[in-house]
Amino acid sequence: MNTSMNWIRAYVPDLDCTPKEWTDAMTLTGTKVETCTILDKNLEKIVTGKILSIDKHPNADKLVICQVDIGADQPLQIVTGASNMRVGDVVPVVQDGGKVAGGHDGGPLPEDGVPIHAGKLRGVESYGMMCSIEELGSSREFYPEAPVSGLYIFPEGTPVGEDAPTLLGLHDAIHEYEITSNRVDCYSVLGIAREAAATFGKTFVMPKEEKSGNSEDVHDFLKVTVEDTDLCPRYTARMVKNIHLAPSPKWMQIRLASAGIRPINNIVDITNYVMLEYGQPMHSYDYDKIKGHHIIVKRAQDGDIFETLDQQERKLDHTVLTICDEDGAIGLAGIMGGQNSKITDDVKTMVFEAATFDGTNIRLSARKVGDRTDASAYFEKGLDPNLAEAAINRACALIEELNAGEVVGGMIDVYPVKREPSVVKCTASEINHLIGIDLTPEQMKEYLEKIELHTEINGDELTVTAPTFRQDIHRMCDIAEEVTRFYGYAKVPMTLPDSSAVAGGLMPDLAVNERVRHYAQALGYSQAFMYSFESPKVYDKLLFPEDAKERQQVKISNPLGEDFSVMRTSSMNGMLSSLSTNYNRKNKVARLYELANVYIPKALPLTELPDERMTLTLGEIGEGDFFTMKGDVEDILEELGMTDRFKYDAESCTVPYLHPGRRATIYYDGKAIGFLGEVHPTVLENYSIGEKAYVAVLDMPEIYPFVNDDIKYTPLAKFPAVARDFSMLVPKDITAGKIEDVLRQRTGKLCENVELFDIYEGAQVLSGYKSMAYKVTLRAQDHTLTDDEINGTVKKILNGLDGLGIKLRS
Repeated sequence: MNTSMNWIRAYVPDLDCTPKEWTDAMTLTGTKVETCTILDKNLEKIVTGKILSIDKHPNADKLVICQVDIGADQPLQIVTGASNMRVGDVVPVVQDGGKVAGGHDGGPLPEDGVPIHAGKLRGVESYGMMCSIEELGSSREFYPEAPVSGLYIFPEGTPVGEDAPTLLGLHDAIHEYEITSNRVDCYSVLGIAREAAATFGKTFVMPKEEKSGNSEDVHDFLKVTVEDTDLCPRYTARMVKNIHLAPSPKWMQIRLASAGIRPINNIVDITNYVMLEYGQPMHSYDYDKIKGHHIIVKRAQDGDIFETLDQQERKLDHTVLTICDEDGAIGLAGIMGGQNSKITDDVKTMVFEAATFDGTNIRLSARKVGDRTDASAYFEKGLDPNLAEAAINRACALIEELNAGEVVGGMIDVYPVKREPSVVKCTASEINHLIGIDLTPEQMKEYLEKIELHTEINGDELTVTAPTFRQDIHRMCDIAEEVTRFYGYAKVPMTLPDSSAVAGGLMPDLAVNERVRHYAQALGYSQAFMYSFESPKVYDKLLFPEDAKERQQVKISNPLGEDFSVMRTSSMNGMLSSLSTNYNRKNKVARLYELANVYIPKALPLTELPDERMTLTLGEIGEGDFFTMKGDVEDILEELGMTDRFKYDAESCTVPYLHPGRRATIYYDGKAIGFLGEVHPTVLENYSIGEKAYVAVLDMPEIYPFVNDDIKYTPLAKFPAVARDFSMLVPKDITAGKIEDVLRQRTGKLCENVELFDIYEGAQVLSGYKSMAYKVTLRAQDHTLTDDEINGTVKKILNGLDGLGIKLRS
């Protein structure tokens, strides 16, 4: 996007800054300036001069001597080799001591320009130089009236002695911007001017909206039908009669040239001018070439061929949106018009179109037909539908201002769903916290109102209404960005980030998974990888009843085969298959773990994505038993900071593939977090495993809330420990967990460790009892325990055990 500072000043009248100040300030407020071209760089002492006489040079056939009136007391004598001028012509004249941008050959411009001094040419005094447009640093591309070679000649009647660069519009600077795709409004001169007014604290003035049109009604002449409103949210059209084609005025030509667009005629220049000014592409059609005077916006048919204005045939399909009349296409929507409706020199009546097309569709269509234009580049970004009416009215006002035709009254407007402003509610404290500053709601409102974000304050709350051209304002962070831009990025203090927001590292759940993975490997387990897809038949092998919830599986739409046709709801098939492979390949000991998802549908048939639950599965053969597996599970959970609140319940565990007498549900703090046990003999047979196997399954989402990373350092004890052994006859219904609870509770802060070192059931033990022996280690952190403290603690332990019906062995 390029803009001229002179053009910007038309909407910010009191703007007063140098190109360097503009570049720095606009970049700091978010409108990044990529390059700056100063058009009058190295143009000094150049005025308009009228040629009074032309005489032959006495000593050179290709030189002439001109007397030139520059409004001074005496005319200047200038020797020149140019041949395209006549007596009475007004040309740019560089006076003695002046400077021009470059040479007449149009080559690269010298960095410091070319100084001009009085001197002699073939013995004749010359006191200046008359200039071509190239010597003024420009070219015929922007000044097409300039000759191919020779002096630039001003229009007849141009006064002499005037500043020539001013008349040519060269006292200007052209800035090129890097506009991000979310700021569609800044792909226009008005958008940049609005940002400039806010940046420099000046007043932004929109072009005057003048009513245009005669007493007629466009609806009496033209009909518009939009069949595909999803690709064309809004379509507006107006008509102009009695077209008068002519060159556009110099001010418009200069502004177009400053943006890199070559002036053509008043009609074409107006459409280009409004596209640059408003960021709304427009197109014009010859009204007399529109069959049935009916415009239809619809998709093309597969295989359609259409000839565009550049005389290229484009192959279309049903994804390309076209502008049609009753006979067929007359334009590619948002890309280019057609040869069959183009404006020619004999046009009498034309139709102006300003519409909004789907940006994604225009981008894909332009690529498909191989024709990306300036207009399609605008539409690709997604335009504001509310812009179309203002742009087409501006174009019609310019038609009348330039006497280019008679505007028909009224406007056809197909706009089924109007786009409304977006409203964002947030608080000043949220914005201050995000940015790291301390502004009041009133200060924030002042910044926001500068860029037309209407703001209402209610205490700390801000209600911000963004106009539809600000399509990037949706949430609190967008408001915070606007506040920061105009508060000043350089003024935002440097602060350390919150510890919770430090960049890098894993998400909490993933970090827990990583710890589990490492500790399982430390316990001797090898990681296994299983398929998430499996056969529904495996649930028969696992002895699940017909009505088991595990049989409610997500079915694959395009499975590789029946063996991979459903998403697994249990991880056990993969684990037992891997243990079976190890067993049958004579691997005597196999300890495996898997950390992966199972997929539990929330409803069938599927209405939403299933619940993907991370599951830790442990399995082993060849070593260990139920209690070994139980110890491994507790070791892993204790590594996560979960201690002292484990419970195991055999009665609540109904997992069908586990041995009914050797299985248990694992509870932590009263919540079921998994289960473990010995694999059912029938299931072992189904998987061809010839020895006992033990498994455990932990539901990780139930574990995450209990993970405790608050590990406190305890220094090495300086005082000795005391150990006491307790050999007991325990009723068979009393679990080890109950006994350990009593031992830890009764010893309190003195308890360093409780260890079960012997358990026995047999003929030598009283019927209904079991023999258990514990070693209890006591230690104080700040002193050596006395006999009274030790004996008192032992007495508390004995009283607690007596309450459970436990007897000490003699």
